[in-house]
Amino acid sequence: MPESSRLLADQIARTIAAEIGAQPAQATAAIALLDEGATVPFIARYRKEVTGGLDDTQLRNLETRLGYLRELEDRRAAILASIDEQGKLTGDLRADIEAADSKSRLEDLYLPYKPRRRTRAQIAREAGLEPLADGLLEDPARVPEAFAAGFVDAEKGVADSRAALEGARAILMERWGEDAGLVGGLRDWLAEIGQVRARVVEGKEAEGAKYRDYFDHAEPLAKIPSHRMLALLRGRREEFLTLDLDPGTDAEAGHAQGAGRVAVHAGIADRGRAADTWLLTACRLAWKARLHLHLMLDLFNQAREKAEAEAIEVFGDNLKDLLLAAPAGPKTVLGIDPGIRTGCKVAVVDATGKLVATETIYPHEPRRQWDQSLQVLAKLCRQHGVALVAIGNGTASRETDRLAAELLKGLPELKMQKIVVSEAGASVYSASETAAREFPELDVSLRGAVSIARRLQDPLAELVKIEPKAIGVGQYQHDVDQLRLARTLDARVEDCVNAVGVDVNTASAALLSRVAGLSATVAGNIVVHRDANGPFRSRKGLLDVPRLGARTFEQCAGFLRIRDGEQPLDASAVHPEAYPVVERIVKASGRGVGQLIGDATWLRGLRPEDFTDDSFGVPTVRDILGELEKPGRDPRPEFKAATFAEGVEDIRDLRPGMVLEGVVSNVAAFGAFVDIGVHQDGLVHISALADRYVKDPREVVKAGDVVKVKVLEVDVARKRIALTRRLEDEPGGQRRPAAAAGNDRPGPRPGGRPASRSGAGAPRQAAPPANNALAAAFARAKRD
Repeated sequence: MPESSRLLADQIARTIAAEIGAQPAQATAAIALLDEGATVPFIARYRKEVTGGLDDTQLRNLETRLGYLRELEDRRAAILASIDEQGKLTGDLRADIEAADSKSRLEDLYLPYKPRRRTRAQIAREAGLEPLADGLLEDPARVPEAFAAGFVDAEKGVADSRAALEGARAILMERWGEDAGLVGGLRDWLAEIGQVRARVVEGKEAEGAKYRDYFDHAEPLAKIPSHRMLALLRGRREEFLTLDLDPGTDAEAGHAQGAGRVAVHAGIADRGRAADTWLLTACRLAWKARLHLHLMLDLFNQAREKAEAEAIEVFGDNLKDLLLAAPAGPKTVLGIDPGIRTGCKVAVVDATGKLVATETIYPHEPRRQWDQSLQVLAKLCRQHGVALVAIGNGTASRETDRLAAELLKGLPELKMQKIVVSEAGASVYSASETAAREFPELDVSLRGAVSIARRLQDPLAELVKIEPKAIGVGQYQHDVDQLRLARTLDARVEDCVNAVGVDVNTASAALLSRVAGLSATVAGNIVVHRDANGPFRSRKGLLDVPRLGARTFEQCAGFLRIRDGEQPLDASAVHPEAYPVVERIVKASGRGVGQLIGDATWLRGLRPEDFTDDSFGVPTVRDILGELEKPGRDPRPEFKAATFAEGVEDIRDLRPGMVLEGVVSNVAAFGAFVDIGVHQDGLVHISALADRYVKDPREVVKAGDVVKVKVLEVDVARKRIALTRRLEDEPGGQRRPAAAAGNDRPGPRPGGRPASRSGAGAPRQAAPPANNALAAAFARAKRD
């Protein structure tokens, strides 16, 4: 590697290491592994000695920042080459460009040299007016009109003194607008004091009513929550709102200050000289017509990127929680996809997830075949030994839940349990190529019932078949960078799949394709080989799969499980490359590996240091001992289902003060949404999540959690439900304050009431539940 490249790589490693809380050597090692094609799950699990124990979160952040910094270096090189070709690359400019630590700083420096169409300033320079601009700037005692008379030249398009002064002013405005030091300083200043101002587009008050809380809204750019920024940007994109960035709460004074900063930078002041007024006017126009607009667009873009990053992070966290939800396990499940006119679609899957029966029943309007439907379901349950009934939570789910309750009462000997399951994404799966390959002869409408049944058995195995964005646990997910969103969600899915591990003899191709190192093609080849040759008996047998070579085997083998195979360790997370370590442990025990596995007392008495070698250090040996103690252990929690209240099936059935059990369906920056079985999720605002101050809702709840909540307020007309987890809170009264002020209410979203009329962003205590601001955001979160 050339010396310059090595120095650059070292600088990138040092930068990233400081950001992720690691040593440069750790970052350098991780970068080398990534460049060699290693995956994050593999590095996090099986290369701890190499990276010094970097975890998957640090490695994901490292991977993201590595991409950004390398893009930054590519752009830096391109800018240097472009300016050099123009013959304008000075030593000082090169030093400034090489020291730039962000893309915005690079672009500020490049702006004066960026190829572009001819500007007014360029035309003025060609007309010989630059000396006029410089002359007035250097000596403001000159009378502008008199001095400009010497630059009048009709042949060059300068008709009179006025035209000459306008050209000179354009030159100064462009010069100041491209001054990297001035632009950077003004950006920092405006970012600190700027006020986002939203106004309704004239004449669109009725059409844009859902944005009425933003018709005259202002709050500091530095404090605006991500969800509110995305809402404002959406309103502007839909042409209901205009957005501006005022320099401070007093816009007029702020603009004057902005122009003043330009004047100070240019060394201009009003000292009563002949050209002072002309120069100050140039400063004012440079600020308002050029700098302010440029900086507003730039800062709004930065705010959008920051808001998108936070929204994507929230989506990723919620997705992870759903994927790692407790599995019901290998039990026969009857899945029901509820419907009214088209009937309820029914599917039965056995303990392995194999489809064994389907039916369509019509218990609801208009046919009302209640008894016939019960008979059909009872027959299926008896015939297949159903243990669980999974009911999709869509239209008619509570009515269908009543049907299932009656079914369970009529079959007490089966000891069945019914659970309402999120059907988010089931329709997407039904119409997908994956579903078509799995069930080519099955009607699309019945595939959804299969998905509902299987996702109760193993949420992870079933949800990986659905595009992550379709699962619908995001916040403004359609407003963010879709490529970045997809990349982030795919990474979360990969991390979840590899954290749990995959049974290679039962997994679908969709699930296998999420295993570290396996492409969709190789995953499909594994399934084809398994179908043709029977179950794999050992991990080594995977090397017989077409296109699964040694490098791929290294990445994937530790995450693939083979139950009851030739090698007991193949059912664990111990990587085959580390089997020699286990052999040393076995030798020390004097017993076979099968006898050693699960002997926690003996294993905990071992010192990891006694079994290390040049390849495997203490971290790996410690992991191996943990696996031998509980081989192939599932990190997911124990299965538990919420019980919805009898007789509470519609939002109209709710009454303030009711205490209900529900399931957290989504977590946002401002609170958590809870499914309480009335076809409309309720919102537990962040201030009502706990008896203490909560900065991040995920500190106390996550998607899939079963929680008890109290109903505070019900707005039937707007389909809004305000809930609290603090069961002592009283509906309609003042809430007991949180332990610390600062839990501000959710920002107004389209259709909601404003967060505050007295100053957005100010810390405050919990709001009274009677204020609809508590429920203002929830109705759209799932749609977003």
